[in-house]
Amino acid sequence: MGKLDGKVALITGGARGQGRSHALRLAGEGADIVTVDICRQIASVPYPMASSEDLAETVREVEALDRRIVAREADVRDSSALADVVAQGLAEFGHIDILVANAGISGRNDTLWQYPVDEWKQVIDVNLNGTFHCCRAVVPGMIEQNYGRIVTVASIAGKEGNPKAAAYSASKAGVIALTKSLGKELAEYDISVNCITPAAAKTAILEQCTPAHIDYMLSKIPRNRFLLVDEVAAMVAWLVSSENSFTTGAVFDLSGGRATY
Repeated sequence: MGKLDGKVALITGGARGQGRSHALRLAGEGADIVTVDICRQIASVPYPMASSEDLAETVREVEALDRRIVAREADVRDSSALADVVAQGLAEFGHIDILVANAGISGRNDTLWQYPVDEWKQVIDVNLNGTFHCCRAVVPGMIEQNYGRIVTVASIAGKEGNPKAAAYSASKAGVIALTKSLGKELAEYDISVNCITPAAAKTAILEQCTPAHIDYMLSKIPRNRFLLVDEVAAMVAWLVSSENSFTTGAVFDLSGGRATY
């Protein structure tokens, strides 16, 4: 038996990279999966997004683990679309027990005073507002069943700030604070709300960064290598399990030694 047998996990950004890794790890632990990804170009973002085929591959790999999956193309900036996804998940499985709010973008690398206002707003809207929409959509059901596990995905940049990444850093700092607030609000229930702050991993999000910024991030990691997506999924698998019954409103680093607090 897996630690997550009988549980249902909603994972955003599940078409590839870290999100797919979460889906496969949690399915391997016994969970059924609901996942969403945008699977289209976001206006004014100059890098490729996940594709419908990426999302279909996640479906194939989860089903190969003999777990059920609902996969939808949806934008985490759209609260109505997320509500529809949650409703579909509830119709299919009857409950949603786990949220991994993973979807995010890095935005351009530029100084704050040269950062285009529209792109600043877009990064905040995807990373911070998108996390808010996800939590808002699932929390009422978790309260009703008096059980839930929520993991938000921030970044070490949200704790330390990266130069030429003010929008990304600020959005992820906001995710940390959101997590701490929600953890306190739900502490009377059997609902844990925790945040992870990964260092850089070799996923598609690096396509959004300049080579100089990638080199900067690697230079800051004492282990002198990038984080592996399976290492992130392993930590998340514990955070969303019933074993994590006390810790809430906490921040878990995967920084390879970079984090100083």
